[in-house]
Amino acid sequence: MGKLILIRHGKSIWNVENIFTGWTDVDLAPQGIAEAKMAGEMIKDHNVNIDICFSSYLKRAIKTASIIMETADITHIDFIKSWKLNERHYGVWQGQHKDEVKREVGEDLFWKVRRGYNDAAPALSINDKRHPKFDYKYQNLKSSDIPVTESLKDTKQRAVQYYFEAIVPQLVMGKTVLVSAHGNSIRALMTEILDIPATEISKVEVQTGVLNIYDFDSTMVLKEHYKLKREVELVM
Repeated sequence: MGKLILIRHGKSIWNVENIFTGWTDVDLAPQGIAEAKMAGEMIKDHNVNIDICFSSYLKRAIKTASIIMETADITHIDFIKSWKLNERHYGVWQGQHKDEVKREVGEDLFWKVRRGYNDAAPALSINDKRHPKFDYKYQNLKSSDIPVTESLKDTKQRAVQYYFEAIVPQLVMGKTVLVSAHGNSIRALMTEILDIPATEISKVEVQTGVLNIYDFDSTMVLKEHYKLKREVELVM
């Protein structure tokens, strides 16, 4: 029986500051590091034997996975990274404070993009220094694959495609798979696994540092799903 564990990275610096992050490669905040350690402790305490780990290309997801593996003493397992598990690309909104964006564009448009399924923030220009083409880690991507903004629908397309390409084959073999990713890419996978319609995807909440666990039978029928969560007290 395959077991899938989805975790949204621990809180990042920009999560704490309420800034749109998207593909911007910011680091974990102290609370995010504590959340990742707690997740690793829960995996160890519950004797969960993870066989393989996946994450996005972004350091907040990579570091969350690395801290979990170190804490749970499973650093020997294979660790695979894919841009298809990246957070949703927020276009020109990336790097802007969410409250300031809301004041600038108005409540209606803000929430239409933020929580809608088909709408995206304004796109980055081709010469904007925030464009992924200027980031070395995306040098091997086809230009047609590099987003300049994304809707939630766009994010779900690439994340779910990768799920079936790379993750499902591991689950079919009966492996336990850890995926460390982001609010929107995790939300996309959850809605696919739980067969939640597109109109309801925006209502799915994904908390940082929580282990969302899905048990499948040998034919990939979902048998059980539950969460493991422990509160983190951050001492500054």
